[in-house]
Formats: sequence, C-alpha cells, structure tokens
Amino acid sequence: MPWIRGVLFYALYGPGMVVYTTLFLVLGPLLTARSRHALAQRLAGAILTTARTVAGIRYRIHGRENLPDTPCVVCANHESAWETYLLGWLIQPQSAVLKKELLAIPFYGWAVRHLAPIAIDRNRPTTAIKQLLRQGSEALKAGRWVVIYPEGTRVRPGETVRYNKGAASLAIRNGVPIVPVAHNAGDCWPRGTVAKYPGTVQVVLGPPIPTQGRRPDDVMADVESWIRKTRNGLSARPS
Repeated sequence: MPWIRGVLFYALYGPGMVVYTTLFLVLGPLLTARSRHALAQRLAGAILTTARTVAGIRYRIHGRENLPDTPCVVCANHESAWETYLLGWLIQPQSAVLKKELLAIPFYGWAVRHLAPIAIDRNRPTTAIKQLLRQGSEALKAGRWVVIYPEGTRVRPGETVRYNKGAASLAIRNGVPIVPVAHNAGDCWPRGTVAKYPGTVQVVLGPPIPTQGRRPDDVMADVESWIRKTRNGLSARPS
C-alpha cells in the first residue's frame, strides 16, 4: 500500500505541478512580490491537501504562538520534501535557503526563481556563507522570513549530520532570534523512495532562541540541541 499511495500521489503531483507552475510563470511577472508569495502559499497548501487525501499524511502543528510578529530566521530539521511545503504554507513571505541546482529543475525551479530564494553553491562554502549573509540580510530588511535547513541535505530519521552555523551568523548580524522547528516528516515521507506512509506528522515550533551578543557556535548549539531532543520524542506512524 505505501507504494500504491506514493504512485497515486505523484500521478497527481506531477501534472498538477506543471499546470500550477506554468500559471505562476505566466502571472508572476504581472504580480507584486507579496502576491507571488501568496500564490506559492496556495500551491504548498494544495500539495499538503493532496498528500493527506491520497497518501494519508496528516499533520498537527504545535507552538504557533512562538512565531514572532516580525520576520526572523527559522531553522528546521530536513527529512523530506514535505516540510518545505508545510513551512511554505505556514510562513510567508519567505526566502528559503536552497542549493542552486534546484533552480534548474523544469517548471519547479523556474517558478521558485520568482520567490526571492537564497540559492547557494554548497561546493563553495566561503562564497555560500557570504551570499547567505548578504541576501539573507536583504530578505529580513524587506520583511521576509528566512527559512534554513542547517543540515544542508535531507537526512533519514535517526541519522545525524553536523549543523551549519550560517543561520546563527545571519541572525546575529541582523539582531533577530531563531525559531527552531522539529518534525518527523521522514516517518511518512521518507527520502529516496516513492512510498508514502499514512500517519500524523507532528510539527513543533519552539520558543525563539535569542542571538544578540552571542557567538554563532553557541547559538547553533542551542538550536541543534532543541531540534534533536524534540525530534527524538516524535512518532508519526501508528504503533
């Protein structure tokens, strides 16, 4: 059944993405920046609805009250594509930090270019951090949230990858806190497979972590500790 659910999901997801992103590409240049982000939010919501209806992937959000009234940096663990849609629906307008290769994906990448992403080259770390600090600062000053997955790539549940401290450096430079987000999307939408498993993804937004007057290493240690500890207590699939 997980494979059947996955095949059915992608049978709807693929054509739907082509249609929606084509519409986005046509209308995007005619819309304001805020309207483009609102359109992307609708697409993310449609994908979440499809995943719930076809694959049985539901979700529950805890801690919405921890989101500040003004944009800041958001850091989340990265287990699948699902959380990118959830945060794309929950937090707008946003500039998401992603690898530049994604912008070359037909339709999806072409549309994302209109959403002010921060596309970095992971093969050039020094250039990447400079780009993050510059473009991330511009995004925050323009009133956009900056969403970062500090692991840098999708990680299977139970695996650990060192967190990049770029998010902390950006937050410190701009005097804003970091909101940590933990979830267990990988239990239902595992990386590297078409299979989709029914269950309820738990998404937890933690209290903002202060950054002013602190060292990036210390801030990131707090972010990583909170996300890992919270993630370890979550389970999405029925036992």
